[in-house]
Amino acid sequence: MADTSYRILVVDDEPSITEFVEYALTREGYEADVVNSGEDAFELAGKNKYDMFILDIMLPGMDGYELCRRLRTTTAAPVLFLSARDTELDKVVGLEIGGDDYLTKPFGVRELIARVRALLRRASGQEVTGVSNTITASGITLDEDAHTAAGDKGEIDLTPREFELLAALMKNAGKVVSREDLLRDAWGWEYLTETKTVDTHIKRLRDKITQAGYDPALVETVRGYGYRFKA
Repeated sequence: MADTSYRILVVDDEPSITEFVEYALTREGYEADVVNSGEDAFELAGKNKYDMFILDIMLPGMDGYELCRRLRTTTAAPVLFLSARDTELDKVVGLEIGGDDYLTKPFGVRELIARVRALLRRASGQEVTGVSNTITASGITLDEDAHTAAGDKGEIDLTPREFELLAALMKNAGKVVSREDLLRDAWGWEYLTETKTVDTHIKRLRDKITQAGYDPALVETVRGYGYRFKA
């Protein structure tokens, strides 16, 4: 969870993205406001103090670039651009006009939160390097930076998707996580996959846990709801 209460303004005209980003931010303990136009965002920024801005570039009316230019006349809060365009020129333009980072769509929860944490740490003067991002539950330690999961029996060999699933479960150890939330966490905001896909990947995750010598019952099925990692 977030170390302190930061307020973030999210600006995008696609409801599927704003819903996903708001979900990701609030789950981490951040306060998120959402608007779908540059004009509304600039007006809101004049009324409230925000610690960070997450801006789509392709907005109706005032686009993300122009919004960033205007924001830079009133605030030094970090700006993270979201865009489906990933050319070098787009990224350079975004950074040159005052943006701090650039995230290409589609993206996942962990990538988004990692960028947000890093930008907020830099803005507050905290050291970014050397921060431990580990989760430990039931004798297994998951290292989000090294992308490893291991315990006293050794390392569990996981694919990136299996790692994302295990991370989502371990972050909520002892709590039920729905299939829909697991889709958001492991597949990103474009989670158009059927929830049965989660069941398939959970089976593979259990197989990997078993092969490494750990109890597959660490990942419990809660019938009708989802899955839970034993606390």
